[in-house]
Amino acid sequence: MNLKGRDFSKLLDYSSDEIRYLLDLSKKLKKMKQEGQNHEYLKGKNIVILFEKDSTRTRCSFEVAAYDLGMHVTYLGPTGSQMGKKETIKDTARVLTRIYDGIEYRGFSQKTVEELCKYATVPIWNGLTDMFHPTQMLADVMTIEEHFGYLKDINFCFFGDGRNNVGNSLMVICSKLGINFNCCAPKHLWPEEKLTETCKKIARENNCTINFTDNPEEIKNMDVIYTDVWLSMGEDASKWKERIDLLLPYQVNKKVMNSCNSNAIFLHCLPSFHNTDTIIGKQIYDTYGIKEMEVTDEVFESSASKVFEEAENRMHTIKAVMYATMMSENE
Repeated sequence: MNLKGRDFSKLLDYSSDEIRYLLDLSKKLKKMKQEGQNHEYLKGKNIVILFEKDSTRTRCSFEVAAYDLGMHVTYLGPTGSQMGKKETIKDTARVLTRIYDGIEYRGFSQKTVEELCKYATVPIWNGLTDMFHPTQMLADVMTIEEHFGYLKDINFCFFGDGRNNVGNSLMVICSKLGINFNCCAPKHLWPEEKLTETCKKIARENNCTINFTDNPEEIKNMDVIYTDVWLSMGEDASKWKERIDLLLPYQVNKKVMNSCNSNAIFLHCLPSFHNTDTIIGKQIYDTYGIKEMEVTDEVFESSASKVFEEAENRMHTIKAVMYATMMSENE
């Protein structure tokens, strides 16, 4: 399969077969790294990673994956470029495309990454926007498949803010790969209707289902439980009390996991507020008296938790995306 030159801004742009190809490629590259096999297939190429939002996993994954493939990397952080300040997105794309062989963008707006795609002539990779987080999704389903050995007919449930970039993207990839997607959240935090209808159409084509509930008691017999932080990066911190009051009933705890199938797993894109050992976690406890937010420490540290395998798989899947979009199959 030849994906050379393709942008990776959202999974809706990719067929089920193309996503399957990227997952299989991710596994192959992971095996090569584990066995110490050289895979500098893109030696001599250069990429730039643009970060309007800080990151641990996304930045490290892109950098290490690029180095493993033999590439050079330029990192531009929140204050590292003139993009959007003194220089338009259009102009930035046309400048960087003459210097680099690929461009990653992580920031506040899906419109920005789409504009980069429009004006750049090299692959653009979405490291996270307000609407989608496609590289995270590949790592998530890779982790699920590593645990169960398959994806088709897996029963999956996302707890929390279902309309955020992670909730949106999970619904998309589940519909593409035949995973039964459930979202447990307050009704006004469900994904927007237009995206939901698009995904339901895709799900019907792949013989899987998409369902929503605002009642956690209705979630039973799941194979995978997934959650995310209740306040996304860039949102006003004054909203913490509102989100805590609204989403505490949707916390992933032992009761939720006990309602699942016996071999169910827990996933989280990280970082997670599962204790008070961070500055923000301590501030939340001091202000609101909450020691654990979207997931309890008991679940996070349990044997069902695969969050660190999931985090590692970010690097392998990102490597596959860069390789696939920069090198044709017969090169």
